[in-house]
Amino acid sequence: MPDRRDRPARPPKKHAWRRQPATAEAQATSEPVPPAEGSAAPADGVPAGSGRGGSIVQSALYRDGRHIASHDTLAETFRRLRETPDGMAWIGLQRPSEAELLSLAAEFDLHELAVEDALEAHQRPKLERYGDTLFVVLRAARYLDAPEEVDFGELHVFVGRDFVITVRHGAAPDLSAVRRRMEEDPELLALGPEAVLYAILDAVVDGYAPVVAGVQNDIDEIETEVFRGDPEVSRRIYELSREMVEFQRATRPLVGMLHGLMAGFAKYGTEEELQRYLRDVADHVTHTSERVDGFRQALTDILTVNATLVTQQQNAEMRALAEAGFEQNEEIKKISAWAAILFAPTLVGTIYGMNFDAMPELRWVLGYPFAVALMAAVCAGLYLIFKRRGWL
Repeated sequence: MPDRRDRPARPPKKHAWRRQPATAEAQATSEPVPPAEGSAAPADGVPAGSGRGGSIVQSALYRDGRHIASHDTLAETFRRLRETPDGMAWIGLQRPSEAELLSLAAEFDLHELAVEDALEAHQRPKLERYGDTLFVVLRAARYLDAPEEVDFGELHVFVGRDFVITVRHGAAPDLSAVRRRMEEDPELLALGPEAVLYAILDAVVDGYAPVVAGVQNDIDEIETEVFRGDPEVSRRIYELSREMVEFQRATRPLVGMLHGLMAGFAKYGTEEELQRYLRDVADHVTHTSERVDGFRQALTDILTVNATLVTQQQNAEMRALAEAGFEQNEEIKKISAWAAILFAPTLVGTIYGMNFDAMPELRWVLGYPFAVALMAAVCAGLYLIFKRRGWL
């Protein structure tokens, strides 16, 4: 197939999904995109989508694994690439504007569906081939020590015969380290855009290792908190389980994507050295995916154990309350029984202490002994009754 530079230039296609370009007045009043870390300020008088704006992290040209030049504008990169035989452009963007992506799409003949996906984040990891161009979506991750949580970023990569375009949504991964690594290894960089794709994949997968270590440490802490009876551990298990769902969505599709790349080695003439590198990345991805699956299962088991322990603790508390209630009921029985026993003589004494003249046996000689005997008999009878019923 003829090289892209040998094909005649053609006007960009208009697609229904593209929004109408903003007017000059709207562009002048629109809020600028804040520059990415390490990027240069936009040049004065440079049109939108062509200048070194806030979204262009770096735009460089390479030949035979060597860095030739870096450019401040996409237009300069396009012009220099056309003039450089066997050159390769590596353009890095962070949250680019629509105008910038449309400029790249027109220059490198990017498919409209891939451009639409690159404009919007929240895509699933995938690999699509549009003619001679590969479009790859990756989910990078990094572990934040202070809040003990996983932060996910999104990376879109266009790989063609003589260009690599990266569109980053989020802080991860650090592609400047990938660029330095490749520039320090000209033999690997000389293998072309596929080598850059390998380096990006390797950086994303290597970035999973600290996340795996951090999650493993969190799970160890959670296990300790579960058996210590920490009341907040259930919330922590739930939050970490949600992060593992996201982590699983980021890693599991990579296994199939890399196997798809390996299946096309013979068809697309991939260098043998590059094949070994990609197989190594595939092994690491498989290992990471298995670890993430294990984390999800471990968290499910921990949640079950925590629920069991909570239930046992609640049962123990209910049993303790029941025992306390039973003991309290026994004490109430004893108090009630003695109160009834003591109430009998009080009742007799109260009646015969009312000082009425016409009361029976009031002038009887045996009246007092009879009253005392009656009190004793009633008390004894009540004592026997309560004793027999187990109240005393």
